[in-house]
Amino acid sequence: MRLDKFLWCVRLFPTRSTATEACRAGKVQLNGREAKPATEVVVGNTCSVKRAPIWRVFEVLGIPGSRVSAKLVLGLIRETTSLDELEKLERANRTRSENFGEGRPTKRDRRDLDRFSEG
Repeated sequence: MRLDKFLWCVRLFPTRSTATEACRAGKVQLNGREAKPATEVVVGNTCSVKRAPIWRVFEVLGIPGSRVSAKLVLGLIRETTSLDELEKLERANRTRSENFGEGRPTKRDRRDLDRFSEG
């Protein structure tokens, strides 16, 4: 099975075209080497996907016939990413969510800001 189709089938990417783009951008490796979208995937390969700031590593356990449900994905791939890397990803996600603003200020907030900056 093609790499881009496999990544889409096991739900690592929402569409096949995004999986293809990731392969072309060098964000996907197969057995430690950058892989083109048409590279063949076989059982036993290791597939790495760049999810900033880490590489998530998966072992291929089976090849699906077509896109599978989220419950069946566990029988097709096994994540082998180290716990240190997963903690690094969690810290980055937490930092990103803490820095996220609450959106546009309300009229009341704007008045308070104006009063603060004037006086």
